[in-house]
Amino acid sequence: MSKTMTRSSEATRTTKETQIHIKIDLDGSGSGDISTGIPFFDHMLTLFTVHGFFNLTVAASGDLDVDHHHTVEDVGLVLGDVFRQALGQRSGIKRYGHAVTPMDEALTSVSVDLSNRPFLVYNCAGLAGSGVQFDISLAKEFFRAFANRCGMNLHINVHYGENPHHVIESIFKATGRALDEATSLDERIKGVRSSKGSF
Repeated sequence: MSKTMTRSSEATRTTKETQIHIKIDLDGSGSGDISTGIPFFDHMLTLFTVHGFFNLTVAASGDLDVDHHHTVEDVGLVLGDVFRQALGQRSGIKRYGHAVTPMDEALTSVSVDLSNRPFLVYNCAGLAGSGVQFDISLAKEFFRAFANRCGMNLHINVHYGENPHHVIESIFKATGRALDEATSLDERIKGVRSSKGSF
């Protein structure tokens, strides 16, 4: 499979709570144009984009006067949709990806299997509170929505870390890096990388 093929997609989700539009190119340069109304979340999505070498546009508005939950979760849903669509039949991709990423005192490992069987393991024990006007518990909701809609087996393991900002940053960076590997094309792979011949 040639890497000259287009692996891009865009999708829109409109509800009474949020309006989300996302566009992605899996074979990008790490360019992002991200606006969710939540500055810390924008920063994390930018890091994900840069370290995953994706080109990502996110335009989101929601009921932030209520809380950030609806916007964060719905961005995860639509991001999963565009990843799934851009991957198509998932032919020729490495399928698996793994990255270990430090951020100062924090260290996170992320493992990905683009098997079309969604599952999230999220080990981030002992981290509570807020970081830069952002409820860090919402990170798990984002990754759950993303994994479910993408069809991704996603394992996030925070080994240690004290600063909530640093921990969440290491998670987003490591996820971008792991997905860069998992979505990469390999000329040795004919069809899908499965002994069954199908996901």
